[in-house]
Formats: sequence, C-alpha cells, structure tokens
Amino acid sequence: MSRLDLGSRAPADRPYVVLNMVSSLDGKAAVEGSTRAMGGEADRLLFHNLRTQADAIMVGATTAMGERYGRATKSEELQAKREEEGLAPQPLMVLVSGRLSVTAELPLLQEPDARVVVATAAEHDIEGAAASVHYLRTGDDLPLLLGRLRSDFGVKSVLCEGGPTLNGYLLAAGLVDELMLSITATIVGGELAPPSWADARSRLRCPPSWSRCTRPAASCSLAGESVERSSRLGRLRTIAFR
Repeated sequence: MSRLDLGSRAPADRPYVVLNMVSSLDGKAAVEGSTRAMGGEADRLLFHNLRTQADAIMVGATTAMGERYGRATKSEELQAKREEEGLAPQPLMVLVSGRLSVTAELPLLQEPDARVVVATAAEHDIEGAAASVHYLRTGDDLPLLLGRLRSDFGVKSVLCEGGPTLNGYLLAAGLVDELMLSITATIVGGELAPPSWADARSRLRCPPSWSRCTRPAASCSLAGESVERSSRLGRLRTIAFR
C-alpha cells in the first residue's frame, strides 16, 4: 500500500484521521488481551505498511502497554518507504492516557530516537524515558488534541490503532475520516473480551452491519464514500466519511 497522500485530505484545523482496526466475526478486538491471534501474515504486512502512510500514529495507553509498543517502522525498508512518501523515517507517536498510566518500561519510551507526544489530564511526567517526550495537557478533549497536533507539530495525517475506548470516543465525536477494518475469521466469545469500539455504534445510531473492510473488497453499508485502495495484497475497501 502506497501513495495514499492522506495529508492532502486534512481539514484546515486538524489532521485527517484514519482508524485502523481488526475485529473478530463477533465484533471483538482482542484475544486474551492481545491482537496477535486476530490475523495472519497478510494482516501484519498490511498493518506495517499502513504505518508508512501517516505523519503520526495514535494509540491509547492500555493498548500500547498491552501490545508492548516499540519502534513504529522496524525495518530500513519501511523507513525508506516513508521517506519516499515525503514523511519522516519514524512517525510521531501519540499516546493517549487520561491518568498517565504509561510507564517508562514501555519499549517505545526506551527508544532514544523516538518522538512521542503524550496527551493526558495528569500533571506529572513519565520518569526514566529515553525517548523525546512532549506533553499536551488536553485531558479528554480530542478535538483540542487533534488541533494541537496540527498547530504545534504540523501533523496532517493520523493513523489511530485503538484501543476500543479511544476508537469509540473518536467515532462519537465525528473525528474519524476513514475506517480500515480487517475482519478475521475468528469467534472470540466471552463477555470480558473487549469490543472493537466500546459502544460507539449505539451512540452513532448505526445498524449492526454498519461497516466492513476486508480483502478482497466487499460491499459497505454506511453513510460515507466507499474508497477502494490498491496494494500488493489485493484490493482493500475502506470507508471515507464525508
């Protein structure tokens, strides 16, 4: 996947926001707290190639800690691809943590060349981080956060990787411009397994089958423009909200 040029679609006051998620057939976002069992090699390849298309990657604290987030673009090939897209070799990483529950043990924060923005309502900082960390005390005000990313850091495109709570708030606030959703042929079950977007559907008054984004391209039923992306993995159907 390449040449998506996401930044060219950005509104004047905030970045263009793409939500990338994987879901089971029964709408769950993880198996035993992790997405590792939710897809195959093709899904992981798509995941890492999508990371070459945005200025910044946004993730919630629980997801970042649970998935042990580290360096975003892990190979020289992916870094070179970002540079070919006119982007920095490593994206700006945005950690959203209302109470600042992230600790310096997170591998990302031990990367000396990592650029990290922490969005939080907490007044304290993370101690012991080797990464370059900037703090935006925006609380739970996501429009303000996105506006600051645009004005303070020049971010024109954001790839959000969850988790479910952050997804739900972004969708409910009307801040998601495009959705990329991979459906894995797995039924997780269990009341404790987290849904993909934390009750966003009821707040948006959308039907249960409100979207799907699979390979190969599938039909979509949502108030938005269906966009077909090309990649070496085949055709990827996404939803662009207007």
